[in-house]
Amino acid sequence: MAHQYTLTYKEEIEALSEEDDFEKKGDERYLYHDDVAARLEWAFYRPSGSHPDQVSDPDELVSIMAFNHSRLSPLKRYKRLHSNVIKQDNLRVKIRSRSRMLFRAMVDDDFNELIEVLEYAPVFLPQAIDQMINGRIWNSSYADLKAATSFIMIVDDALDEKLAEGIRRRLQPIDNFSFEEAKAYLSQIVQQADTLAPFLLGHYHDRYNKWIQRQSLHPLQRIALEKEIDRIKIA
Repeated sequence: MAHQYTLTYKEEIEALSEEDDFEKKGDERYLYHDDVAARLEWAFYRPSGSHPDQVSDPDELVSIMAFNHSRLSPLKRYKRLHSNVIKQDNLRVKIRSRSRMLFRAMVDDDFNELIEVLEYAPVFLPQAIDQMINGRIWNSSYADLKAATSFIMIVDDALDEKLAEGIRRRLQPIDNFSFEEAKAYLSQIVQQADTLAPFLLGHYHDRYNKWIQRQSLHPLQRIALEKEIDRIKIA
């Protein structure tokens, strides 16, 4: 893609912004404008973020601009992004900063949308790995274990100790669980055990054994819980 655009609609858009129905009129005038430059500027100036159709624009630069200013969910945004941007390094670099933020949010959530995005566009796996290792934890969402299993399968041989620790940091902690909470969560793991990655089963087998050693449990409670813990032991 060799073409470049000179922004020529700025003053016109700024004048339009003084009107009460600015966005409505802007959409009518620029959303599907024949001039790519008009669509490009409107993707930047649209007050509530870019329109979904702008992310799907047939021009790569308009799609990039709209992607960067969109308020769509990550999956919807990537699915609308121009296919050439996904395919070409020189175009993907133009969404690198925004993409990093999106993967940071997905890694900090339950992993389900993360997996959907990676299945749609595997080329972004390095950004997902980078955020899994280096991204800060901002909220109290924890990884869905089936989605975490899918992520482990996707990264395959890239699962080194740094990445493993990044995944562990995003799993449901059990250290402060009551007996009933620990029992209930362990039951969930046991029910899914056949579909979960050995990495996850090994992690929780270790965490539960350490948890139970710190508890003052009735002998019958301890025996019952130890039997359940043994059910997720890796052979």
